[in-house]
Amino acid sequence: MTGYQPDAAAAALHEARRRRGQIAPLPPAIAPRTEAEGAAVQRALAYRAGAASPGGFKIGATAKRMQEYLGLSSPAAGFMALGNIHRSGATVRFADFVRPGVECELAVRLAGDLPPGPCTAEQAADAVGDLVAGIEIVENRYGELLELGVPTLIADQVFHAAAALGEPGLQDWRSLDSSTLRGRLVVDGHQRDEGLGADLMGHPMNCLAWLAGSSVAAAFGGLKAGQVIMLGSVTPPVWLTGPASVTVDFSLLPPVQVRLA
Repeated sequence: MTGYQPDAAAAALHEARRRRGQIAPLPPAIAPRTEAEGAAVQRALAYRAGAASPGGFKIGATAKRMQEYLGLSSPAAGFMALGNIHRSGATVRFADFVRPGVECELAVRLAGDLPPGPCTAEQAADAVGDLVAGIEIVENRYGELLELGVPTLIADQVFHAAAALGEPGLQDWRSLDSSTLRGRLVVDGHQRDEGLGADLMGHPMNCLAWLAGSSVAAAFGGLKAGQVIMLGSVTPPVWLTGPASVTVDFSLLPPVQVRLA
């Protein structure tokens, strides 16, 4: 990343998002070339978006189905602005999103910091306060992903738009084997897909450990207590064609609901 200046790419992405336009491949002179450069652009974008201290992070493509769907060979992460993280039952404006979709996720709220660098699943779990069901609202704001490139996808928060979180419900989530939790994605009363916690890199805590060691965590100075981490979707996104009510229900966890009106 020596010599790379991320501000020009961050400015271009910020302007494209402001215009609600499609994110096109960036000019070669400013485009990030590596995942670390993409993370640096994402950090600069967070400053421009007023999210220098993020409310948390999303991890995309932690399930094989999602990697195959997106054509990615490994996970990718993006920051989440605090104002875009909602409680269950929230109503958000469908018109505020660009070609929105919804995903069926497990999420955690951190009770302790995780510094950037190598991390085991056990160390990751020790930093978790709550395990909850989550809905990520994503936007299909890209054209051909192969043309865009993974570094620019990372720079642009990997499809992220907003999230909704369920209530904790369980005082001791560690008594559960979170890999066995089955999640269902329901849109307007109809189940659209389902998956297991084990679909997320074999175990959800493996995802959190991966994030702690990622270039995105390094760019933001690590993960902080109080932040929310979306661990990935156990299903491919369901793309919405209009307003909808969405529920994600993971066995033994309180469901989470959001309405796009």
